[in-house]
Amino acid sequence: MKYRSLIILSLLLLTYVSCKKLDKLTQFDMDYDSSITIKSTVGINLPFNIYTPDITTNSESTFKSNDTRKDLIEKIVLKTLQMTIKTPSDGDFSFLKSIEIKIAADGLSDKKIAWNYDIPNNVGNKLSLQTSSDDLKEYIMKDSYKLKVTTTTDKILTQDHTIDIHSVFFVDAKILGL
Repeated sequence: MKYRSLIILSLLLLTYVSCKKLDKLTQFDMDYDSSITIKSTVGINLPFNIYTPDITTNSESTFKSNDTRKDLIEKIVLKTLQMTIKTPSDGDFSFLKSIEIKIAADGLSDKKIAWNYDIPNNVGNKLSLQTSSDDLKEYIMKDSYKLKVTTTTDKILTQDHTIDIHSVFFVDAKILGL
């Protein structure tokens, strides 16, 4: 009787571990890059919006290269969003007081996906934002999306700042269409 229970327990554990491994095969990351420019004429302590150009998703080809299809995607979540100052070369994010990023796509309402409301003066030229855990499948499944960046500065900018935005989305697809 003991051996029978042990065998059943072992089989259940093996099945659970196998399913977890299969699940990992249908999970992958999608990376997107965009850029914005904050003009030197911006005032301080006033929020202002900057839109990125359309970001083409190429989701169909990315899904195909990861052996899945659009109809099998369960969820897409923003995993990380990092900003890096491209120009000026000696620039840093100390001019920012706060930043909020929303995703926008045709036919969908804007959704807040990343933010940082207390940016320290010693932040440097890279800034990682907190991200939401919202499912963004509808946005990434579109042909393109935009990022709406709302910032508040606490210093006057004497020159334009070009900022690269790198985002990584976690994609989870159904296992074998189940």
